Parts: sequence; structure tokens; C-alpha cells
Amino acid sequence: MSPTESAALDQERSQSKSAEPAAVVGLSNIDWGTAVPYFFLHLLCFSVFWVGVSPVAVLVFFLALYLRVFALTGFYHRYFSHKAFQTSRFVQFLGGFIGCSAAQRGPVWWAAHHRHHHRRSDKPADVHSPRQHGFWWSHLLWFLTHENAETDERVVKDWMKFPELRWLERYHLLPAIFMALSMYALGAILQTQWPALGTGPWQMLVWGFLLSTISLYHITYFVNSLAHLIGTQRFETGDDSRNNLWIALVTWGEGWHNNHHYYQNSARQGFYWWEIDMTYNVLKVLSWFGVVWNLKTVPEKVLNEGRHSTKKR
Repeated sequence: MSPTESAALDQERSQSKSAEPAAVVGLSNIDWGTAVPYFFLHLLCFSVFWVGVSPVAVLVFFLALYLRVFALTGFYHRYFSHKAFQTSRFVQFLGGFIGCSAAQRGPVWWAAHHRHHHRRSDKPADVHSPRQHGFWWSHLLWFLTHENAETDERVVKDWMKFPELRWLERYHLLPAIFMALSMYALGAILQTQWPALGTGPWQMLVWGFLLSTISLYHITYFVNSLAHLIGTQRFETGDDSRNNLWIALVTWGEGWHNNHHYYQNSARQGFYWWEIDMTYNVLKVLSWFGVVWNLKTVPEKVLNEGRHSTKKR
């Protein structure tokens, strides 16, 4: 491992020990202007019994779901939060735009909170620690507060210099609205041109946007909640981060969370060949075509530490 990599690893470990004030939690801090529409979207999922199902609707559901899973895992997380690879300014914006269509706020907000999470992981100041605040708070309630709707620009100065990213932050709901309208339009076109497919605009809106978005919400949240509760720990990280195969499968590699907390800057979170990491596989393919480059890898020293670790808690 080079001196630069060694210094980066030491910095990552020391950040988790930062002493900061306890996070502000409690239902009294909930922004109900945000929470009510959020929970109403969940109720709208019952509209699936009205619109029905078709093979094409299920196909579009999975395409819409995992396109945005990759936008969040590959770009929001590994690129914007950790700079685990490099790409062009256009692809940077495109990744942010598709990520915004997941309706989980903008990439800069997301990166700021995630960087704070690594500094405070499972300490009182970690706003989504299940150890500190319980499962439901860590899973979804934390981001519905007034305080956590804000972006700490001090930790994302590297991204605030891009006007197009600042635009995304300001209008972060527009990509989600655009996707919803696109799904409705797609359904109308399919109904008109290929009626035998048995779909239509409302079915496509419900399956292609609503159900896929709500599913994506909770798939993403699993990393904050369950990945700090269920699984094994290969590395000593000073927190509850765990490796979990099932979470890794549905999140395209984010379930190797203990790996990630030990060495955060790698584009690959499944450190070994048997740890399935679809996000890294897609990034690797994109690198063959020059879409992304300089994918950061895991130092051999870290891999050897993991191979010889007896920690399985």
C-alpha cells in the first residue's frame, strides 16, 4: 500500500472517532409538510389493485428500479460521496439527474449527509444510527426532519462549485416529476401502438414510477438500518456496520457495508470475488468505454487483513 493510500485509510478510521454533539431526534422535529406527502405516496401503492398488472409493467418496474439503484449506488454514493472514480462533467450531471428521479433529494445533499455519517457512524451524532435512535428512525424518519433537510455545504465544497449541481439541488423534484410523466406517456404510447401488451398510462405510472420509487426508497434505507443490525463483521471499524449478502443483492453491492466502512474510497465494496457487487461490475464495463475512469481499488494490505480476520460477530 502506498503512503497516500495508507494516509487515506488512517484518515477514514480517525474520522469515525470525531466527537460531535448528539443528533436532534424525536417526532416533534418532523417536518409534516414533507412527511404527509411522503406517506401518502405509500398509500397510493394500493392503486395497483385498480390498474392491474401486465408482463410489460413488471419489466418496466425492474428497469426503472435498477436504473435508479445504480444511479444512487454508483453516483450518489461511490462518486459524489467518496469520489471512488472519475468521469466527465456531462456524465456527472446525468448520474445526478437520474439519481434525483429517485426522489431522494439531490446528490450534494445526499453526499453531505453521507460524509457526516462516516465521521459519526453509530455515535450519538449519527442521525441515522439504529443503535442510537432505533430502527424506524434510522430507516426513514431521520430525513423527514427540518434539520436534516438542510445541506451542510462545508463538507461538499468540491461539488458546490458546479452550477448545474446547484441547479439540481434547488429543483431536485423536477427529474422525479419528469420520470413520472414519461412513464404515463410511455403507457399511452404502448396502449395506442401495441394494445395486445395489456398496459396503459395509469398502469405504467403506477408500476414504472410509483411502485418502483417506493421499492427503491426502502432498498436504499436498508443500508442505514439493517446493514447496521444484521450480518457479519470482518473488520474492526468501531461501529455496527455489517456485511449482508441479501442486502448486497437487492442494493447491487451496498450490503458489503462493513467492508465499505473499513475502506471507504474503493469503487468496489464486494472486496473478494465471491462478494457480488453489481454496481462495481457496471462501473467496470463503463470504464472499458471511457465513460468513467480511474476506479479506485482496495489495497492489497486491506484484502490480506480481511483474509486473515477472525472477526465474525
